[in-house]
Amino acid sequence: MSPSPSPAITHPTAGFRTLLRIVGRVAASLVLLLSTGWACLALWYQLPVGETGKVLAAVLWSGFGLAALVLLWRGRAARALLSYAVGFALLLGWWNTIVPLQQRDWADDVARQLVARVDGNMVTLENVRNFDWRSDTDYTPRWETRRYDLERLRSVDVSVSYWMGPAIAHTLVSFGFDDGRFLTFSIEIRKERGESFSSIGGFFRRFELSLVAAEERDVLRVRTNVRGEDVHMYRVRLPQAEMRSLFLAYLDQSAALLRAPSFYNTLTANCTTIVYDLARRIVPGLPMDWRLLASGYLPDYLYDVGGLTPGYSLEALRTAGRITQRAIASDAVPGVDFSRAIRQGLPGAEAP
Repeated sequence: MSPSPSPAITHPTAGFRTLLRIVGRVAASLVLLLSTGWACLALWYQLPVGETGKVLAAVLWSGFGLAALVLLWRGRAARALLSYAVGFALLLGWWNTIVPLQQRDWADDVARQLVARVDGNMVTLENVRNFDWRSDTDYTPRWETRRYDLERLRSVDVSVSYWMGPAIAHTLVSFGFDDGRFLTFSIEIRKERGESFSSIGGFFRRFELSLVAAEERDVLRVRTNVRGEDVHMYRVRLPQAEMRSLFLAYLDQSAALLRAPSFYNTLTANCTTIVYDLARRIVPGLPMDWRLLASGYLPDYLYDVGGLTPGYSLEALRTAGRITQRAIASDAVPGVDFSRAIRQGLPGAEAP
């Protein structure tokens, strides 16, 4: 009687190699899927063709990525990844040709750029915006020249304008002087005429960056009274020297944008992250925090680092700092001082 065959013995390293191949394919698949998604959005937002052409380009690239994925799982990883890498490198080459521009058909409210001249304590600002807004499309444009004495700088207020849920807000910084005047800086996209904001487009070099210096009755009122946004204002604790440094840091930013335009980025170069970068110059060691990215939570961050008016809970500051209704009510009072009206009851904003 012949002996029965002994069972096959699998070497332990063979199973390990199989596991490594599977893990490698999964990782490569994730890279393919993410890069394909990024490429499709980049083509959609930046390809200089009509909507039909953009759809076609996105479909073709999706097919390219899918073909590479199929080859990868059929055991042709080298061919799949090499061909995809070459195609993606060509796409990146095109992507790097996209640069910010100074000259476009800009929307009226960002058509001009701030020009600053500093002479000791005196600052002269050209192109301070002071529009009279009746609606987003009906307004009286005014660009003015203002002079400010930095020795008379007395306050800094941060306003957070909520336009899409509690986590998403626009940040504005107002500087107050002892003569009752206020000037607000706002980091915004520099829209072209007829263009509107897209948070996704903000990741794909869709917008240039703009620094607007404006009257509060323009830049705050347009949000509360025209666009229906909910605005909260907070008095920030800063010594006068640091107020001055922060003001001048904004002027440095405006000068940099005059020298060379820059792209807005929804995550890394937006209204809140740039404020943090400016503030970090004058308050070394200011901690980075996720709430600087989820800009609606900026007041929570400022409260935790001791930057807001002391002696109040955060909820009390939030409630007293809600200026929306005070701004809307100011329209019913001819000749009202808008900045004074919205600060009624604001903690830390006692009248000079």
